[in-house]
Amino acid sequence: MAQLKADKYTQFVSAGFGKDLAKKLGLPQPAILRRFAPEEPLITGPVLVVGSSSGAEALASSLLEWNLDVRRVATPKQKLGAIILVLDELSDPREFSEPIRTVGASLRDLAANGRLVTVSRPASAELEPTVASARNGVDGILRSLAKELRAGSTANGILLADGVSTTAVSSLGALRYFLSGRSAFVDGQFLTVGSDSGAQPADWTRPLEGKVAVVTGAARGIGAAIAKTLARDGARLVVIDVPAAGDHLAAVANQVKGTALQLDITAEDAGQRILAHAAERYGRLDIVVHNAGITRDKLLANMDQGRWDSVIAVNISAQLRINQALLASELFNGNSVNGSSGAPRIVSVASTSGIAGNRGQTNYAASKAGVIGMVRATAPLLAPAGGTINAVAPGFIETDMTAKIPFATREVARRLNSLQQGGRPEDVAETIAFLASDSAGGISGNVLRVCGQNLVGQ
Repeated sequence: MAQLKADKYTQFVSAGFGKDLAKKLGLPQPAILRRFAPEEPLITGPVLVVGSSSGAEALASSLLEWNLDVRRVATPKQKLGAIILVLDELSDPREFSEPIRTVGASLRDLAANGRLVTVSRPASAELEPTVASARNGVDGILRSLAKELRAGSTANGILLADGVSTTAVSSLGALRYFLSGRSAFVDGQFLTVGSDSGAQPADWTRPLEGKVAVVTGAARGIGAAIAKTLARDGARLVVIDVPAAGDHLAAVANQVKGTALQLDITAEDAGQRILAHAAERYGRLDIVVHNAGITRDKLLANMDQGRWDSVIAVNISAQLRINQALLASELFNGNSVNGSSGAPRIVSVASTSGIAGNRGQTNYAASKAGVIGMVRATAPLLAPAGGTINAVAPGFIETDMTAKIPFATREVARRLNSLQQGGRPEDVAETIAFLASDSAGGISGNVLRVCGQNLVGQ
């Protein structure tokens, strides 16, 4: 399987003397994660589908079309690539017992870098209490299981809105994402499929073929990784960053065979300039990724107005202003309807700081929590055009910025998640690429953490 270079500690404890030493001393033993490569299989090994509903049976049949080795009954001591627990008809907590015990009996057979995925329905206040308690119980089961898995395996969940089937396009799209190496650093998280919108790509290795995408803050780090991943998946790119980053931006544009737009996104006319550039160069605009962001950390007692205002201006106010322009433009918001090819997609980069907070980052946390609120409120505005908007909230990601953190602090930050390591810019990019695809057309208003299941927040 394709692997990216792990941090030195992870490399040391993954084999030989280092592995033995870590085991004897009880030190963390993070696994080298299986990450996505287009030429690699979706998953290696049999896939066990657990569940007695008609939805479970239909899902198992659909997986056979992906040329997977699908099992409805486990073979003891045979390694499994994935376990899928289907609880779409769950109505009482007493119904947990049999399927959960079936999963438990197979957990030891889950291979390294395996996947466990639950498929259930969300709880809500409108439900009868017994049903709501059962549905919400899946949350506790999934998040706890994610903390029990080892060797790079992950557990994530899909929540199907009432009326959405287990085999709806975006249900299958979410499942394919969670089974694949695209979700390597996503653990203990849920995606809600709110409708049966979406379209399956003609080529799963090029799911963004023909799309035109804009990525802000694209000159380096996570932004550059996003641009490269979208281009690999078939999109044509407009990469954006401030004039001061012009040389780096041009290099990225050349790599992805796209066009560069030097732009301060806090400018009042930033949205109009983005639209005009896309119209002139490509004649359309399908995807906008709001990645640009800054930090100006300081304890609130020492925070000056400049630090506060600049972070709010770049991280949230600019996105709000650009989105207003996008929503008003037929180039972006009027070129297709009902989830067909070309439906508009917005993906914003939030942060786990906006969910759980972080010392010395009240300004940054406010801006990133604001992004989450914006995403949830904008989703209904894009729905008439078949559009979606979602947020990705990275945790500790290995970038030039985190490399400057003092060694001891950096090592602690790396280990404070269930996978016991930092993520890579590519992990964020892979998640964004999925959410920008038509196979995610029924997923909107979600916030998906790419954090290895941080031991803070949810």
